[in-house]
Amino acid sequence: MAYLFTTPEQQQQMLEAIGAPDVGSLFDSIPADLRLKRPLDLPAALTELELEQHARRLAGKNASRRVCFLGGGAYDHYIPAVVDEIASRGEFYTAYTPYQPEASQGSLQAFFEYQSLICQLTGMDASNASLYEGGTAVSEAAFMAMRVADRHSRVVILGSVNPEYRQVLRTYTDNLDCEVVTVPTPAGTVDVDRVVDALDDRTACVIFQQPNVFGCLEDVRGLVDAAHANGALAVVSFDPVSLGILERPGDYGADIAVAEGQPLGVPLQYGGPYLGVLACRSDFVRRMPGRIIVEAKDRDGRRCFVLGLQTREQHIRRDKATSNICTNQGLLALRATVHLSLLGPQGLREAAELCVRKAHHAAERLAAAGAVELLYDRPFFKEFAVRAKSGTAAWLERARAGGYDVGPDLASLSGGDEFPRDGALVAVTEQRTLSEIEGLAAIV
Repeated sequence: MAYLFTTPEQQQQMLEAIGAPDVGSLFDSIPADLRLKRPLDLPAALTELELEQHARRLAGKNASRRVCFLGGGAYDHYIPAVVDEIASRGEFYTAYTPYQPEASQGSLQAFFEYQSLICQLTGMDASNASLYEGGTAVSEAAFMAMRVADRHSRVVILGSVNPEYRQVLRTYTDNLDCEVVTVPTPAGTVDVDRVVDALDDRTACVIFQQPNVFGCLEDVRGLVDAAHANGALAVVSFDPVSLGILERPGDYGADIAVAEGQPLGVPLQYGGPYLGVLACRSDFVRRMPGRIIVEAKDRDGRRCFVLGLQTREQHIRRDKATSNICTNQGLLALRATVHLSLLGPQGLREAAELCVRKAHHAAERLAAAGAVELLYDRPFFKEFAVRAKSGTAAWLERARAGGYDVGPDLASLSGGDEFPRDGALVAVTEQRTLSEIEGLAAIV
């Protein structure tokens, strides 16, 4: 059921419509001696998050509920009910690509607001109206960097970038004359000097992730400086929720910022569809893939919205096209827009703080239980890698048998020879409670 309520103004309008002076008068037909003379004996009011958790606990008495500590690129973040309510409205839910602005002002404005929020979130100058998902966004950013730098034969990417994103990049470049160089990260984060050694005058960009696939924090300023010193662009794949407490890509000098937007109001939904985020500096707007919604005025001077830039092959000469991306993830971009507008800067910060505090508490409790050890001694955000003393597979199975889903295990990720095989990821979002963390530690 949608978590909605009427405002005092709406209540007054309804009373006026039926001719009642106040809510109390609606009960005049009930004899006074039958009415309760005291307030209802109800517990204190709960927030939406607390109420849903309480309802889930009650429902859990009838049916089992698994606890999600899964990470690796998709996370169990809380989604306010308003996101579902607005995204399920018919005018949004059934809307198609807004080619006709005169008939699509609602969708176009929603995408314009999405772009504005992504720019505020990242500190970048411009955002497109979204891409397909995080892996595609990394590849599109690499091609964009090739066009901007006019270097088309070499891309450097860190081994700590999600292996699935790297696999997509390899697929995109497999039939092109482009070398993809992976810099190993045996310590969980990269040695910037090794990145410098991997650069040459053919390198279009350096691609890194913050936090990286192991949850660790990279030396982002050192990586940006290394790329710029070589004439290459700095491309970062970021976690949107982490920007509630971490420095924004635009503030540390990144040229292109991409992300998997799933944490912004998109359910896990068995792995997709998800949302690709891409933002950049204003100098590179015409090299950006996808489409950009812009504000304009109609012939009567009224504010309106139009598709301002669509540099794909359907709209522009083939040699001028930036991508074959032909649309955007409209419904999921809408969900991200509603989610971000509900949280605001303070809400995003609180969610990020809950993630980092609970994740560090979980790491301490799991290590204290004696079953695992942290794979890397590095600062982390909401996710960390562990090695099980009894063997990762057996440890994960023991957790699953107890109702706790943990992982993925690192062996299941196609990371190449430089990627660790023995270990697993543990992700802790604001959804996880202290009792759930204690329960996991007890089980394993």
